[in-house]
Formats: sequence, structure tokens, C-alpha cells
Amino acid sequence: MKDESLREESENSVKSRTIGEKTESQKWVAFGVNNELFAIEALEALEVQKYSEITPVPGAKPYVRGLINLRGKVITVIDIRTLFRLDRKPIDDKTIIILVEFNTDEIVGFIVDDVNEIVDIETKNIGITPKISGNDAKNEFLKGVTYVNKKMIIILDIKKINTYLTPVIEEEF
Repeated sequence: MKDESLREESENSVKSRTIGEKTESQKWVAFGVNNELFAIEALEALEVQKYSEITPVPGAKPYVRGLINLRGKVITVIDIRTLFRLDRKPIDDKTIIILVEFNTDEIVGFIVDDVNEIVDIETKNIGITPKISGNDAKNEFLKGVTYVNKKMIIILDIKKINTYLTPVIEEEF
């Protein structure tokens, strides 16, 4: 009886540390940055593009690599490494730009080291990220962590990243 209550308490503790309780499975785009695996919801990824020439924007923030023209649409490209305060990596044949909806009118591209695969992850298996102090930019953008095939995958929150890129400025009344 005692073992049963301990097991139940442990299961409840795990549930309280995940972002979902149901056994819903979602597809995620897994990609590499600095030898770490990250993922965003597949529904958030509009397209995965091979790296193409980027036009720099003078005076832009350091993480804004520049602009690309994709089928007549101008897209701002963000360097995830610089956003995460990591050193830039030379562009190679694995470098990818993941396009996501920024708002209803704009698309933004994120430069990543490589795209690994599309993975199915059950919401109940995504653990809430621990609150870590310090100056680690990645922590601001995390939704959770999980393991797939014994590899840790850090789940990114695109909404938090987009909010960081263009913070809402409240007007004074």
C-alpha cells in the first residue's frame, strides 16, 4: 500500500512538471544549434529553406543577419546563434533557414546549423524547463525539454522569441 501511494505521488509530481497532461502527440521540427537539439512546433514552421545569400541591414541589431527575397516577399533573417549569444559559425552546406510566421503580415527566417528531422512528441512528455539564473539568452525562449531516442531536445517558444524581437511598447496616457 505504501509503495502504491509513493508511485502515485511520483506520477503526480511528474505531471505537475510537464506542459500537458493529455496524451496528445504533436509534430515538431528538430534542428541543431551549437551541437544541441532544439525543436519548434511543425505547424509554426512554414518552410525550411537552404541558406541563400542575405542582404545585410546597416544599423540592425547584431542578431539580424539581413534580408532575403523569397518569391517576391522580403523576409528578415535572424541568426539563432547570435540571438542565443553564441559565436557565429561559418555557413556550410547544412546551414538552413526555417521560416515562421512572425505576425499576420510578416514571415521571419531563423538561421540554424542543420535540420535533423520531424519528430512526434507527446505533450505529457515535455517537461517544464527549470528556472536558471544567469545571462543565458536561450532560457528566455524555452517552452520545455524532452527526450527522443535518448537525445535531449529543447523546445523553443516562438511566441516568446517574436515578442523579444519586437517588444510591445506601452503608450503613456
